[in-house]
Amino acid sequence: MRTLLIWLFSATLVLPLAAPLTAAEGDRPGAFDYYVLALSWSPTWCALEGDARRSEQCEDSADTGWVLHGLWPQYHRGWPSYCQSAERPPSRALTRDMADIMGNPGLAWYQWKKHGRCSGLSAPAYFALSREAYENVTRPEVFRKLKDPVRLPAHVVEEAFLKANPSLERDMITITCRAGRIQEARICLSKSLDPVPCGRDVIRDCSLQDALFDPIR
Repeated sequence: MRTLLIWLFSATLVLPLAAPLTAAEGDRPGAFDYYVLALSWSPTWCALEGDARRSEQCEDSADTGWVLHGLWPQYHRGWPSYCQSAERPPSRALTRDMADIMGNPGLAWYQWKKHGRCSGLSAPAYFALSREAYENVTRPEVFRKLKDPVRLPAHVVEEAFLKANPSLERDMITITCRAGRIQEARICLSKSLDPVPCGRDVIRDCSLQDALFDPIR
């Protein structure tokens, strides 16, 4: 554990905060600039929301770490949401099949409604692309080795992703926090899922030096 903590605290980069994101509703499907792949640290969501909901995602047997929050169409400034689309909504079977990487089918349905319809893709194609994007990113194994909660600078999590994914550069990923905890890793991707620089409103790294990071249950 001492070796692990030394490695975790070895990184030194801290990026500045940027302006808050802005959303637009009712935009035209397919009209966006790039994707944001949002990976949520499941123990954080469970501590803040999931446990109170008695979510299956938060049971010890679930063994969930970085889960797919969503694949979000993004403008260079802001993002589209709740687009009007002629595409059929996903079936229950389709959203259920996404639970292995998204934690629960309810999240899959919500992500389609808010973000997926803006992709211009059918529901099956959108979820297939989301899975491909998730699987293309290596989630750092170092965090699965934690046995106890630790406090660390948020930029250490970014360093771990950069180390595990050599194709990523610092302006292609951001780490967010919530309630003093590590919340998400957000990675910017082209429509063909190649890493690209994030827009100014996405690069808003958490600046905490003592963010709480819970281990996988």
